Amino acid sequence: MDKKIFSGVQPTGNLHLGNYLGAIKNFVDLNNNKNNECIFCVVDLHAITVRQDPKQLRNNIRETVATFIASGIDPKKSIIFNQSSVSAHAEGAWILSCVARMGWLNRMTQFKEKAGKDKEKASIGLYSYPVLMASDILLYDATHVPVGDDQKQHLELCRDIAQKFNNDFEVENFLKVPEPLIQKEFSRIMSLKDGSKKMSKSELSDLSRINLTDEKDQIINKIKKAKTDPLPMPQNINELEDRLEAKNLLGIYSSLTNSSLKNSVEIFAGKNFSEFKEKLSDQLVNKIDPISKEIKKLLRDKSYLDKILLDGVEKADLIASKKIERIKEIVGF
Repeated sequence: MDKKIFSGVQPTGNLHLGNYLGAIKNFVDLNNNKNNECIFCVVDLHAITVRQDPKQLRNNIRETVATFIASGIDPKKSIIFNQSSVSAHAEGAWILSCVARMGWLNRMTQFKEKAGKDKEKASIGLYSYPVLMASDILLYDATHVPVGDDQKQHLELCRDIAQKFNNDFEVENFLKVPEPLIQKEFSRIMSLKDGSKKMSKSELSDLSRINLTDEKDQIINKIKKAKTDPLPMPQNINELEDRLEAKNLLGIYSSLTNSSLKNSVEIFAGKNFSEFKEKLSDQLVNKIDPISKEIKKLLRDKSYLDKILLDGVEKADLIASKKIERIKEIVGF
């Protein structure tokens, strides 16, 4: 195997185009490479760092699995499981939290963003979840972790924890120090209503995002109504810095067509937005509509999705339980 890859997705429900282009599309490519060993985790322990409705959380776990499979991840080639069903994740998080330093966690910018002004009211889980993320990765001896810009800092923390554990207990290279896998030519997907905000399921207007469960007509309508500016399409890539909505839509087109942003700008230079939006809608419908149909079909067969998880849990537990037993021996339990 060239790479052992671990990645997780939170079961927040209502996954959208940003989740697909930012993570899941890349997972499919990694899954299809026979030289990779891939482990995809539905990180339900991470999800409860903020209050969840229990019934909805169970549905969201299944929907995340359905989205993986509908997008093209083959459960026969990769392990798909949910984190809470493998107890080693929580055990590892506690042991590693005794290795991690407060100063390291205090530097995590994502906590500051998510906790907002009143961080005293945020849960301890929201503060310490990067340590759980480190446990997730290190239990599987992952060599590579796909990360976006918002998770790079957490992977650095994971590397620091691994190195400190190895040094503290004089077990050279016992916890493997993972490398980041950063997508080339990927544009961060922003709101269709505001090019300065990340596409998010929490934004009130459904017109701000393309959901992975949207149907053809919904996709076309959302792109038609997507915010642009009064000028024609940009003539060159330098114009994009001041035209956030144009940059976002061209970024989506580039990601869907696996082409560079520069190339996409050249194709549509000087044309009307209406002409570009038609082409973009075609690309989105071709990619998202079949995924949407398959997600809905899979969600009607809960027993199938539960079996995928059960099989994945057995495989994951086999790996993680051996690692946690060795960790316990090393620390003296």
